[in-house]
Amino acid sequence: MDSYVRIFDTTLRDGEQMPGVNLNTEEKVQIARQLDKLGVDVIEAGFPIASQGDFEAVCAVSRSVERAGVCALARMTQKDIDRAWEAIRHARKPRLHVLGAASDLHLTYKLHITREQALEMTQKWVAYAASLCPDVEFSPEDATRSDREYLLRVFNTAIDAGATTINIPDTVGYTAPSEFESLVRYIAQNIHNREKVTISVHCHDDLGLAVANSLSGVMGGARQVECTVNGFGERTGNAALEEIVMAVKMRGECFGGVRTGIDTTAIARASALTAQLCGVKLQPNKAIVGENAFRHQSGIHQHAMLQNPLTYQILRPEDVGFRESALVLGKLSGKHAFAERLRELGYIVSEEKLAEYFTQFKALADKKKEVTDSDLEAIVRQKSTMPEVFELEYFHVISGNTLLSTATVRLRRDDQVLEEAACGDGPVAATFLAIERATGMALKLRRYSIHALTGGEDSLGEAVVRMEGARGLVMGSGVSTDVVEASARAYLSAINRYLYTFAQEDQA
Repeated sequence: MDSYVRIFDTTLRDGEQMPGVNLNTEEKVQIARQLDKLGVDVIEAGFPIASQGDFEAVCAVSRSVERAGVCALARMTQKDIDRAWEAIRHARKPRLHVLGAASDLHLTYKLHITREQALEMTQKWVAYAASLCPDVEFSPEDATRSDREYLLRVFNTAIDAGATTINIPDTVGYTAPSEFESLVRYIAQNIHNREKVTISVHCHDDLGLAVANSLSGVMGGARQVECTVNGFGERTGNAALEEIVMAVKMRGECFGGVRTGIDTTAIARASALTAQLCGVKLQPNKAIVGENAFRHQSGIHQHAMLQNPLTYQILRPEDVGFRESALVLGKLSGKHAFAERLRELGYIVSEEKLAEYFTQFKALADKKKEVTDSDLEAIVRQKSTMPEVFELEYFHVISGNTLLSTATVRLRRDDQVLEEAACGDGPVAATFLAIERATGMALKLRRYSIHALTGGEDSLGEAVVRMEGARGLVMGSGVSTDVVEASARAYLSAINRYLYTFAQEDQA
């Protein structure tokens, strides 16, 4: 059996189903390009029938990705499949992903059809998808709670109709590793045209077993794993790409000597970019990419690490892309050195963007003794790709433990200058209220957090807010060495995102 395991990344589709996450087209393209650099084999870009915005995002990803295949999801209807094909038809390697069902629970209560009707629909719509696209994947939802013999009939029907990949989804994270391996092996040994069909697995983390089940699926014969960066996804999330890839790299012999095509040194960058654009702070002890993954506090551990890092660390930080710059950048550094460092970090930007980033870099360098790689990546990542309706020109805060905090803000909207002041319970609250008055946007703050992006007393801080208006929930983020400024920029980012997102929907 082939030892190569394809990595099918569904961050832009299943990952975006994470509550509170709402990526716009430009942000999806940013993540897709990073996934392409990472070396994923297939990028599932979205569900085009869901909205005009999602359709446009899938189209944009299809045009932007240079190497990976681009996939779009569709239910078993002509309208869904036509829309998905329209979105990906110009991709370098397009794939249609047709979604069905196999468990009696889903057939009865969700689709209201019989087993035989489900087989007829599978044959009809997989064949239709195959008439449009040579690469068709078929997924019957809730496969792990389906009758095994009936599930095999469903898969064989799909294969006979033209499916080139069959996916075994553990839709609700129900299965255990040993039984999932057994199920995958049973399907692998009994499907039609085994040598021409790729078996895929798609596992959710409701019981914390998504990665273990995915790797068990590989041992059972799967040669594609569907996963997301940082394990993002609905409910408890999906199998984490970085954990699967590093498990295969470090312990591939345990899973049948398999390998992937992932450039592991690009993992940290993909993780950070995705987390930032989704507005999600990773837990510190997250495997592979958490901030504590390569930190050691115990004295016994520290002593042993000084003798030999292998005593308590099976991975090196550089294996997954964590590193600090050997080229120290500061306030005396020039544009050439700055541009060169961005290139080394993997960021290819236009002259216009370079000038914008360099201006921010110089402003930061005036505040910090040394600007690190993490600082540079924060500068690049925190710039919004959407039009800024409101821009922050100035803010001033008076605060103390014995007086009421007061904030003044000056914003710009096109040629109009907006200035307001407000009092609040703390400098951040006062600033938010002043911005609300200046913009006239009364969104409800649902969540607020701030954390350090870089190390040291003069580190950059990132503020993240989630805000809700009548049209929906949005996220905003802002970066600065000043927590109040970072908070103000995050609040404005959310307002701008709200106006941009729902203006797009109105136009659709």
